[in-house]
Amino acid sequence: MASKVTLVHRRDKLRAEAMLVDKLNQKIKDKKIEVIWNSTLQEVIGDEAKVTGAILKDVNSDKTQKIECSGVFIAIGHQPNTLLFKDFLQMDESGYIKIKTGSAGGATTTSIDGVFAAGDVSDSIYRQAITSAGSGCMSALDAEKFLDK
Repeated sequence: MASKVTLVHRRDKLRAEAMLVDKLNQKIKDKKIEVIWNSTLQEVIGDEAKVTGAILKDVNSDKTQKIECSGVFIAIGHQPNTLLFKDFLQMDESGYIKIKTGSAGGATTTSIDGVFAAGDVSDSIYRQAITSAGSGCMSALDAEKFLDK
């Protein structure tokens, strides 16, 4: 998927499980991952077709820097980034988008016909990359089925 990964972290250290930090440190040592500490994402650069970069801001100095990248994946905390949809989609009290779920198909269907949700915006329990990838696949299949109607 990528030849290089840049992890942007808003603090000077990680608060994850030691085993996960050890795995990350090995990837850093192997030069597979670069970490930019004490920084936050300010802007994604690109057009409607693709991402070309990002503007990062150092939380200590307020200085900004531009990095080149072809994708941005945001994962911070346990608060889903769904505020944008609050007036349109049904959500639970924590801000997760409500989906149909179940085994009859259409499991990623939201309260609006033709709108599907997947990953951390609708999963308040597992919040793992692998489960998000799986629900993303389900959502794509649900969308395909919807479009074939």
